[in-house]
This record gives sequence, C-alpha cells and structure tokens, in this order.
Amino acid sequence: MKDKKTNPFELDFDSYILQSEPEKQENGKLWQTAIGLQQVDGLTPSKYLYETAKRNIDGEITIEEAKKLIDSYYETHQGRTEEDDDTEEADKVSVRIREILAEKTFSFTPDLLLSIHKRLFTGVFYKVKAGRFRDYNISKREWVLDGESVLYANADMIRQTLEYDFGQEKAFDYSKVSKEEAIKHLTRFIANVWQIHPFGEGNTRTTAVFTIKYLNSLGFEVNNEPFEKNSWYFRNALVRANYTNMNKGIYMNTEFLERFFRNLLMGEHNELKNRYCHIRAENLLVNNNNLPVNLPVNKTQKMILDLLKINPKYTYDELAEKLGKTRETVRVNLRKLEELGLISRVGADKNGHWEIIEK
Repeated sequence: MKDKKTNPFELDFDSYILQSEPEKQENGKLWQTAIGLQQVDGLTPSKYLYETAKRNIDGEITIEEAKKLIDSYYETHQGRTEEDDDTEEADKVSVRIREILAEKTFSFTPDLLLSIHKRLFTGVFYKVKAGRFRDYNISKREWVLDGESVLYANADMIRQTLEYDFGQEKAFDYSKVSKEEAIKHLTRFIANVWQIHPFGEGNTRTTAVFTIKYLNSLGFEVNNEPFEKNSWYFRNALVRANYTNMNKGIYMNTEFLERFFRNLLMGEHNELKNRYCHIRAENLLVNNNNLPVNLPVNKTQKMILDLLKINPKYTYDELAEKLGKTRETVRVNLRKLEELGLISRVGADKNGHWEIIEK
C-alpha cells in the first residue's frame, strides 16, 4: 500500500508553509505542531500525511475530509509490519491533534484530559482504552535518569489527585504576579498533571494538547515551534521536574521545563538540548552500539545510523534511495538524531559530512 519511492516533488513542509499565503500559515503551524509531537514516541508520519496536510492548508479539503482520507488510507493495508503500525499511529494522531488545536473551545476540568485522550487514540491503541484513566500502576525507565523511573500517581487515586491539582490551579490569581512568575507557576502545574500520568499510553501528547489549549484560554500567544521541534525535550524536562533521589543529590528541577515555556510564551531562544536534561549532563557520552534505555530511536533512525557509519557523506537523496523512504522522512529523522545528540553535521551541506557521536 505505501509508496516507498522517493517523493517526486521532495516536499519540504517547512518551506512550503513559509511560502504559503499569510492566512494559510496559521493552519500550517498547527500541522507542524501536530506532526512534531509524534517525536515524543519516536514516530514519523508518512509522505501521505504530509500531502494530505498540504491539501488542507491549500483549502482543497476540510479537516474532516483529511481525517477520512487518512482513515481510508489504512483500511485496506495487508501484510502489516510494526513500522506500519507506528506510521499509522503518527498519521492518525497528527490529523486529530490538528483538528483539536483549531477548535475555539476549552473546559478547565480533568474530563477535558479524558476527552482529548479519547479523540486522539480511539482505534489507535489496542491494549489501552482511549478516554479511560489507567487502572494499573506503572513505571518507565528513563534515559535522562540512567534507567530510573519517576514515581507516578497510584491508579486508584488518579481522579482525586487531578481534581486537587486543578482546584489549586483554578484558585491561583494570575493578576497578582508578573509574567515570569506566571510561567514558573504554569510550569509546576503542567509538570504535576503529567506526573499523575492519567493514561497508560499517549500521556505526554495528551498533556501537550491540553497545555496549548489552556495557555490559549489564558490569553497567551503561544509560539508552537518548541512543540514542533523539541517535543522529546518537553518530555525529558517533565521527567526532571518530577524526579528526586536524595542519595544521589538529585531533586525535582523545573529549570529545563521553564526554558521550554519561556521559548513557548516569551519568544526566547534558550537552547533545548536533550542531553542537558540528563542527570549526568556534564559528562554524558552516548555509545550507539548500546543505546541508553528508553531512547526513542525508531527503525528508520537505526538504519540511518548504520548507513552513516558506512559512509558519513551520504546526502539526503542517497539516504532516501537506500532506505526506500522519502527525502522528507530522511530529513525529519536526521533532525531527530541531531536532537538526541547521536549525530552532528560537520561542514557545509554540499561538502560536509555527518559525524556519529560515540565514546
């Protein structure tokens, strides 16, 4: 079903949006945010999703028609692989996030989290019930914590804990604090909601969509670029904001998340590197032969690393041809590998090469 050939017009989504008419650029930015958030789980949307998004930006199809096209695209697929499932999830959730972000509605209740999760993941997750709070306890080994886990809320206390945090936030008077203080407070509230981890899967994407809508309801002009380009940093920053290990001298630290929110709401340009969030950031070295735990490197990214070990001078087009992927897919995955600190670009685009960062 999927076309594995290189995209004939080499869709550069970023450039396309910049070249669009001003009234279409806002829609394009919503698509960029929706697509960028898939990187939280190492997912990359298909060429078809980008083409569908382009048609919606152009006004050729409505968002409802875009959803139906994406659903139809996957209905007749046979001989599925694990990578196909990941791409389907990325495509379907991207178009649904785009739809929700454009809606001018908001309700400051835990039920909105349930509603967002249900709309994003119905028919996508098969082991997790969409729109239901988890009924089991969890732990997740985190790369930034050297394999340790944040302590998440007990399953039987999720509703009560959410209602308490929402009540505290609702009672907070933003009129009495500066914008900088408001951002600090918002950072802690969002970190608390994420730590409760209401859902077994899809928790970070649900939290991100809720966060954007909540910030809009407060009147903030949200620069969604950090969510588009630094979504995995967002998750790692949430982890650090909720982890304490007194024996190791590590305490809950919101500074990483505050940098993200200051970029988001104040237009600052703080450097958002995932390796900075690591509990051993000063001496962290990555060994690609034994990737750290919970490092969301997908199959495509692993293949790119293997190819670059053979020839670090491969171009986007050469990598696309060898992988049977589009140029856009290669570009997105190379950018993700750079964000993870696994590769770096040395020299100019034409005459330079890729360097794999190893011990």
